[in-house]
Amino acid sequence: MAVWQVIVLGLIEGLTEFIPVSSTGHLLLAGHFLGFESPGKTFEVLIQLGAILAITSVYAKKLLELAVNLPRDAAARHFVGAIIVAFLPAAVIGAGAHKFIKTYLFGSPWLVCATLIIGGIVLLVVDRMRLKPRYHNVMDFPLPLAFLIGLAQCLAMIPGVSRSGATIVSALLMGADKRSATEFSFFLAMPTMLGAFVFDLYKNIHDLSMGDLQSIGLGLIVSFLSGVLVVRTLLDFVSRHGFAPFAWWRIIVGGMGLGALAVLG
Repeated sequence: MAVWQVIVLGLIEGLTEFIPVSSTGHLLLAGHFLGFESPGKTFEVLIQLGAILAITSVYAKKLLELAVNLPRDAAARHFVGAIIVAFLPAAVIGAGAHKFIKTYLFGSPWLVCATLIIGGIVLLVVDRMRLKPRYHNVMDFPLPLAFLIGLAQCLAMIPGVSRSGATIVSALLMGADKRSATEFSFFLAMPTMLGAFVFDLYKNIHDLSMGDLQSIGLGLIVSFLSGVLVVRTLLDFVSRHGFAPFAWWRIIVGGMGLGALAVLG
């Protein structure tokens, strides 16, 4: 793969992973039109490690506080438990359906475009609903709410749905405010994306050449740097502007993708 292609895809991953537009969908569409094909669609999954490192670095202080307070703070234990409960559905379903997802769902750019548009419409509708939040602190999410958010996250195994979009929308509909819903999505991303990285690497390590590994390494670095920028600014942006800008972006990209597929194939 050309270096410029790796840099472009790394930027796309870092800039889109934590906003509700589907980083995987964008990567698959970009790879399709750039003529890029990674072994087993592994590149698109493994460069997510850069985004994981980005969010971990931004939340390093918070994570350290949680680790220190865990033995003696009931609130910290509750929050960690909520993240684990939310992570479990994706861990179970993702491992069981891994081959089907990579073989069939990741190979359809038409599906990606359709889910981008549908997800954008859903996001617009939810953003305009007059919801009355009951949860304003991410530490207070009850375990049943966390589990339902985790179930919703599994929808993102369909490329184009968006992991962050599914978790944020489900949290909003179940009583979280926009800021806490987005922050919970951030924390849930850590075990979810790390699990996907480890599992995919385990499944495909023997099919990767040294050139593949070098490309993945560069993609990780680029996605890390761009991911840090997004994580540091997204909460304030969402608090001020909501999710409508991301919804329209999804609809525009999906529509342009469908047009390009119809013309170019």
